[in-house]
Amino acid sequence: MINISQKMTDIHSPMDRALFRALFFIAVVFHISMFMWEPKSYANEVGGFNLWITVLFTWSLCSALIYSVGFKPILWVWQILFSPYWSGIILTYFTWMYFLHN
Repeated sequence: MINISQKMTDIHSPMDRALFRALFFIAVVFHISMFMWEPKSYANEVGGFNLWITVLFTWSLCSALIYSVGFKPILWVWQILFSPYWSGIILTYFTWMYFLHN
């Protein structure tokens, strides 16, 4: 019987590619840069920030950065929490919103 941590590692194995890590890193650096340079302008571009959007934004940036630098959590809870699948979806949303308004 495979334990949960191994199963989660198997689920994340398709994302264990240098190209994906580089793309995530570029997206994270882009969003952090835009947010740090002009926070009000960035907020207007992505449709504004409220509590939930801010939490999702911060979590997705942290999670994507953890993934992009190559850190692999061992415990299954952390693998789910810092999954590149979830952070990728959220970062794609923010990227789409940013470029949609430009």
